[in-house]
Amino acid sequence: MTIVEQKDWTRGGLHFRDVTITVPFDHFGRSREAASASVNLPDTLSVFARIIATEADSRKPYLVYLQGGPGVEAPRPGIAGGPGGWVKRALEEFQVIMLDQRGTGKSSPIGSVDGAITGLDTVGADPAAIAEALSYFRADSIVEDAEILRGHLGADTWSLLGQSFGGFTTLRYISAHSSALNEVFFTGGLPAIGLDPATVYGRTWEGMIRKSEQYYTAFPGDREKMRRLVELASVGEGLALPGGARATPERIRLLGHFLGASDGPEKLHYLLDSDFGSAAFRHDLAASLPFSGRNPLYAVIHESCWADGTVTNWAARRAMPDAVREDPTLLAGEHAGPESLHEDPELTSFAEVAEIVAARQWPGLYDVDALRAASVRGAAAVYFEDAYVPVEYSLATAEHLSGVHPWVTNEYEHNGLRADGYRVFDRLIGLARG
Repeated sequence: MTIVEQKDWTRGGLHFRDVTITVPFDHFGRSREAASASVNLPDTLSVFARIIATEADSRKPYLVYLQGGPGVEAPRPGIAGGPGGWVKRALEEFQVIMLDQRGTGKSSPIGSVDGAITGLDTVGADPAAIAEALSYFRADSIVEDAEILRGHLGADTWSLLGQSFGGFTTLRYISAHSSALNEVFFTGGLPAIGLDPATVYGRTWEGMIRKSEQYYTAFPGDREKMRRLVELASVGEGLALPGGARATPERIRLLGHFLGASDGPEKLHYLLDSDFGSAAFRHDLAASLPFSGRNPLYAVIHESCWADGTVTNWAARRAMPDAVREDPTLLAGEHAGPESLHEDPELTSFAEVAEIVAARQWPGLYDVDALRAASVRGAAAVYFEDAYVPVEYSLATAEHLSGVHPWVTNEYEHNGLRADGYRVFDRLIGLARG
């Protein structure tokens, strides 16, 4: 491990330390097999973390924030730390580490510029080689990166707060390195273990059907507006968006991701209330679609976060109910499909890669025996109406964690930590400590 950069600074009464370290690209020795297949993978990556404290030279224990996604960097100070934010509660007794997971933010980011994939220069342009390289960007590798950072900071143990995919990563951490953990906090559910991802997506489709109908009950005129928007997107190659992108009906359906957040229905309503022929609407529509070139890993390896020893094979599309196929006004949530990769010029370079990723046999992520043996204490916010992580799978997984106390609530949607962070995190701390 090499320290690439370290910088200390102060702003708004808080003290920040930026740390960038190098880590092995391959923590598991799998790259030898790739090399035998003439795939040249990088030797190392850079991993960036920002440490926030209320005082200089703080001796408070560390809390690592693991962001949702996959493929999205950690929030920046001021964005996650509003007056009622979870960061404010965390800083009362922790130093907070905002970790950019590999491939995101300032941690050797993967991107696309002028149709070329960036961040994997040593891999070459072969889609199969790129797909092989992206297999090293899952939760198992993120956890090993974090362990190297923990060693650099000299922490015997630390605590974790995982939101959504960050919670999936937290579960992997418990499975692999429970002795390194003091407390663990989950928000936005826990992953299913050992299931075909299509089984999980089948349940999320059922939830999205309910949420779609609830939305149209609240905004009865919007079903016809959505139908008209889908008709516009059905013409030719789809609805033209800024920058050469387009949207066909299946991509329009992804606007349902708004319904997974507490403030989302109003945002969707205001979008549909716009003039569909205006430039403002086209820009707003493009910004509202969940899978884009801003964070390409979110689209390309999204389904792999559910793959615990399975193949994904476009699981969300496989699980789509006939009722949804027949009614374009029934909306999708985080149901990734190939259309986003073909209809956005910033993602088209990943389209063939994503097909190879979808056909990949993924290794397991979780060791049930290790989870049952772990003594780490914690708590999990499980949202009863969660659009993305079904409550029954979260609770089934929590059964393996004797020290983690579930809090099942219908007060919040998947964005509970963002919507009411101080209270949510405070409740979890109280549950974890009895």
